[in-house]
Amino acid sequence: MKADYTALRIDDETADGSGLGGRRAFVLGVFLLLALVLVARAFQLQVLDRSFYQKQGDVRQIRTLPLAAHRGMLKDRNGEPLAVSSPIDSIWADPRELSKYEDKIDLLGYAIEMDPARLRQILAKGVENKREFIYLRRHVHPRTAKALQALKDRGQIKGVNIQREYGRYYPSGEITAHVLGFNNIDDQGQEGLEMAFDDWLKGESGKRRVVTDVLGDAIEDIELVSEAMPGKDLVLSIDKRIQYLAYRELKQAVQRNGAKSGSAVVLDARTGEVLAMVNQPSYNPNRFSERAGGTKRNRAVTDVLEPGSTIKPFTIAAALETGEFGLNDVIDTAPGRFNVGKYVVRDYKNYGELSLTGILKNSSNIGASKISLQLDKSTLWNTFDHLGFGRAPLIEFPGAVSGKLPHHSRWSVVRQATVAYGYGISTTVLQLARAYAALANDGLMPEVTFQKLVGEPRVERVFSEDVAREVRSMLQAVVDSGTGKAAGIPGYTVSGKTGTTHISENGSYADDRYISQFAGMVPAGNPAMVAVISIIEPKGRYFGGEVAAPVFSNIMAGALRLRNVNPDGREVYTKQASVAELSVNDLERAAR
Repeated sequence: MKADYTALRIDDETADGSGLGGRRAFVLGVFLLLALVLVARAFQLQVLDRSFYQKQGDVRQIRTLPLAAHRGMLKDRNGEPLAVSSPIDSIWADPRELSKYEDKIDLLGYAIEMDPARLRQILAKGVENKREFIYLRRHVHPRTAKALQALKDRGQIKGVNIQREYGRYYPSGEITAHVLGFNNIDDQGQEGLEMAFDDWLKGESGKRRVVTDVLGDAIEDIELVSEAMPGKDLVLSIDKRIQYLAYRELKQAVQRNGAKSGSAVVLDARTGEVLAMVNQPSYNPNRFSERAGGTKRNRAVTDVLEPGSTIKPFTIAAALETGEFGLNDVIDTAPGRFNVGKYVVRDYKNYGELSLTGILKNSSNIGASKISLQLDKSTLWNTFDHLGFGRAPLIEFPGAVSGKLPHHSRWSVVRQATVAYGYGISTTVLQLARAYAALANDGLMPEVTFQKLVGEPRVERVFSEDVAREVRSMLQAVVDSGTGKAAGIPGYTVSGKTGTTHISENGSYADDRYISQFAGMVPAGNPAMVAVISIIEPKGRYFGGEVAAPVFSNIMAGALRLRNVNPDGREVYTKQASVAELSVNDLERAAR
């Protein structure tokens, strides 16, 4: 009995031991299987799918941001800055991240001086379009960027970043506005020389990678993907000092005469470099609110006008070039009216017999018409054509127009007569200045340029040297004792021509609306500079000799001193003639 019990107990223990071992093996197997699954999953994530998850992580944490390029500087011929790029901050965000913090939108709006409702609209649109980068405000005031950064530093605002860009600044403001133009908010040229030379001035933006946190804040720079390449500087032909003089005198003249607008251009007589170009009214390109409407138009190159009597010197020059006319020839202008078909050409009064000098000095329309009608039509047309009238201007300026010079094959007898004194032809102030440079430069007309010249100027022979000098001498008489007395400059000889034209409207000429002009050069014997002044619709006085000529005198008197041009004047110029000193007859015979 005892033996049986012992055997039974051994059998029970054996049975219990084998059961325990099975359970242990099962548990161990389960843990081993789980370990194998985890190892396999880790292998899949870290080896097989590593590139995919790395990419997904980078998308969420690494961004590529633009690196703004510094735009080239515009300088005047003496190295003075006219347009510079200054560091300026812009504010951007990831709209998907920022939209999660609705309670911070009002605070953010106030910090960046933006209507919170507008800010919400921008964020909603960004989320809708699945954007990861949007500008909230561009080119903010430093105080705005400082206020935002203070909130970020205190942890009150997340998910918004400040990015450094560049904004254009024009130190001379409205004085150089029409020449330089301006850029848009992306620093691309939109008007003037900024637009004409945009490819030269603009830089090439770079890129940088940054690490951002879950709120979209940039927390670390990773690498510079590509460097920002700055734009190249450009040295202009403009002389800032003369530009200021021209701007000041033109503005005062427009205001003093209650005129609608005005333009003035000063050229280097030998090189064709534009030393000054101004218009009124002007605008301040540093203020976005003023970059609209007609004020931004550079009237000196975009607006055409009939040159009136300022064209007469070229009619005389064309006649002298043929050899059919000489300095001592006389034209009978009596009795002060001249019938050309059904049209009547008039002078202010009966000047009787006039020499070629007398025709310019008294601005006789009849004298110019009679000379023109004795020439072949092609002769006068070819002269005007070679001077650049009616041809596309060879300048680097957007919007520059060619004016109008109808072909001589379409000239009637009346047109042939009126073109000789500046009607039926249209030009710009800049084109007229270039044509006068041909007389100033002994018959060689230079190409006009806004860049400071390096090397020899490009010129075209228009008149012989003798003819150019003879016409200059005639034009000196216009200033000495003719309609252009108010253009005189103490200590210097001056050659020039007045012009007063009726404004064309609705196919006819207005009786009471005028353009007052003066075109001239100094010193008369060996001109260094040429200038053309045009005043549109002056009130009251309107003759070129009393409205435009004094502006020429004031500008050029200062320009001559600034460029160190030696005086060559005679004693007659010890006192400058003023408008008040001109006799009634002097004013009344000013060119119409």
